[in-house]
Amino acid sequence: MIQQHYDRYTTQDQLVWKVLFDRQTALLHKRACSAFGRGLEAVGFHRNAIPDFQEVSQRLHKATGWQLEPVQGMLNDAEFFGLLAQRKFPATVWIRSMAQFDFIEEPDLFHGVFGHVPLLMDQAFADFLHFLGQVAAQHLDDAVALARLERLYGFTVQFGLVEEHGQTRMYGAGLLSSSGEIHHCIGDVSRRFPFDLATVLHTPYSEAHLQDQYFVLTSWEQLTESVAELAALLSSGWELQPVE
Repeated sequence: MIQQHYDRYTTQDQLVWKVLFDRQTALLHKRACSAFGRGLEAVGFHRNAIPDFQEVSQRLHKATGWQLEPVQGMLNDAEFFGLLAQRKFPATVWIRSMAQFDFIEEPDLFHGVFGHVPLLMDQAFADFLHFLGQVAAQHLDDAVALARLERLYGFTVQFGLVEEHGQTRMYGAGLLSSSGEIHHCIGDVSRRFPFDLATVLHTPYSEAHLQDQYFVLTSWEQLTESVAELAALLSSGWELQPVE
């Protein structure tokens, strides 16, 4: 079992957190969804210290029943979705170096904690993610079904947008934690489409590059509805074509 070992973070590690925190909070002003701002405050994140996973887990569990599960790096589908089904979010314990400041090949602590945890303080979003994990946990031996579930996760939890009071706001952790993805998303070349489950399930997804398109929710209810719809399709024996 992995532990955080908070005392092993160096002064440079703490500086990386502080600089990233300041940059992202500035960029996200009037761009992030309201639930992110509320969650960031409620969970107690601040610029001066890398979050302590035990303290974060206590606040999360009290608010929505979730907790952090420290991990060393990326997990396979069975491990990842299995944790979500238990209301445990895998959080990487290492944080990028200054040399990796603007690009990392796999998620680090800043992405996992700053990007994901604030939304997990919102009960509706936390319940949606738990539901997604439960559905995925029933199809761990079905590679095609998992690929579709990964697309739903990717275009919502990682890179999702939502309409709030007539404005498009960011809620996906891949956006919230990345200045490059934010600038790409708000640029003239990015494409945005209304969220539609069928379209999402047939759209190729990868985190190896900036996203080619983003999907915009009109309401938070669409998240849970999309999981329920996909679960019903899978349970009915709906035959999925192999992903492109």
